[in-house]
Amino acid sequence: MLYFVYNLKFEYKMKLGTFISDISFSALSAGFIAVLVGYASAWVIVYQAAIAVGASQDMIDSWIWALGMSMGLGCLGLSLYYRRPIIIAWSTPGAALLATTLTGNSIGEAIGIFVFVGVLTLLTGLSGWFDALTKRIPLPLASAMLAGILVQFGLSIFTLLQSDPLIVGLMLVAFLFAKRWLPRYAIVTVLIVGFVCAYGFDLINLQQVRWSLSTPIWTWPELNLSLLIGVGLPLFVVTMTSQNVPGIAILRTTGHNQTPVSPILSWTGGLNVLFAPFGAFTLNLAAITAAICASEEAHPEAEKRYIAGVFAGVFNILVGICGATVVSLFAAFPASMISALAGLALLGIISASLQSTFEQAKYTDAALITFLVTASGVSFFNIASAFWGITIGLGTLAISRIARA
Repeated sequence: MLYFVYNLKFEYKMKLGTFISDISFSALSAGFIAVLVGYASAWVIVYQAAIAVGASQDMIDSWIWALGMSMGLGCLGLSLYYRRPIIIAWSTPGAALLATTLTGNSIGEAIGIFVFVGVLTLLTGLSGWFDALTKRIPLPLASAMLAGILVQFGLSIFTLLQSDPLIVGLMLVAFLFAKRWLPRYAIVTVLIVGFVCAYGFDLINLQQVRWSLSTPIWTWPELNLSLLIGVGLPLFVVTMTSQNVPGIAILRTTGHNQTPVSPILSWTGGLNVLFAPFGAFTLNLAAITAAICASEEAHPEAEKRYIAGVFAGVFNILVGICGATVVSLFAAFPASMISALAGLALLGIISASLQSTFEQAKYTDAALITFLVTASGVSFFNIASAFWGITIGLGTLAISRIARA
C-alpha cells in the first residue's frame, strides 16, 4: 500500500513538473486571445438570443456564468487529459438561430431546448457514429472546409485597412516584423501594438463597463414538443455540422489525428446538460478560437500547445465568474482591432490548411469545390456553408471516382 501511494505521489510530481516546464508566455497569450476574440466578436449574438426569450439582466449574467464555467471546465479538463489544445465554445450559428426563432417563447421553454440539445450531443458521443463518420472524410476536404471558414478572417485584415488604415496598418507591420525577429511572440506583439494604438487614439470606450460578479440562476426546463422539433433539432444539426465538423478538422489539420472525438462529444454534451438550466445553450468543439490555440504562434512544438487550451479554460472560468464586467470590458475595444487581431492570429492555420488542401492531386477538384462553397457563405435550410461545402465536395469526389472507374 505504501509503495502504491509513493508511486502515485511520484507520478503526480512528474506530471506537475512536466506541465510547469511546458508553460510558455506565447501559449498563455494564445489562450487569452482566443477568449478575447470569442467574446468580443460573438457575445452580441448570444445577448440577442437571451433578449429574444425575455431574459432579465440577472438572467443574462447567469448565461455568462454558465457559458464561461462550462466552456472553461471543458477546455481545461480535456486539454489536460488529452494534451491537445481542445477548445470548447458556444455555437455562434446556434445563437443566431435562437435569436431569430425564439421570440415570444418563455425562458423555461428555451432552457428545455438547451437540455434537449445537450442530451442529443451526449447520446451522439456515446454512440460513436459521429467519430466514425468524420474519419471517412479525406483530410484534403476537411482542410478545404476549414480554409473556407477561416479565409474570411484573413481577408478582413485588408478590407479593414480601408476603413481603419492607421491602427490595422500598424498591427500588420508589427506582425510582419515580429514574424521575422520574434516569431513565437508575433501575436503577443500585435496585441500590444493594437492596445497601445487604441489607447493612444482614444478608441477604448470604458464608459459602459459594468463592475459586477455573476450570480447563477436556476430555471426549470419546460419541454414543448413543437419547439423541440422545430428549434431543438435544427439547433443540434447546425451545431454538429457548422461547429463540431470544423472543430474536428482543426485537430486533424494540426496533426492530432489520434484524438478520440466521441468521448469529447460525450463530455461536451454532459457539460451542456449540467449547465443548461443556468443558460448554457449549446456547447461544441470550437473552430476559429481553436485554430488560434493550435497554431505555431501558440508554440512551435505541437505537443506543448495544449497549454493554450488550458489557459483558455482558465480565462473562460474567470469570464464566467466576473460576468458582465469582463464582457463589457471586451466590448470596450474597437471592433477593427479585434477583427484584425483574429485575422492575423489565424494566418498560420489558413496557410497550413490551404497547403494540406492541395497536397494530393487526386483530391484537387473536390477540395477546390469544398473550399469555394464553404467560403461563399451559402446557407440552405438554416444550415451553414461548412456543411454544404463538405457535402458537395464529397459528391464531387464520388463522381470523379466513378468517372475514373
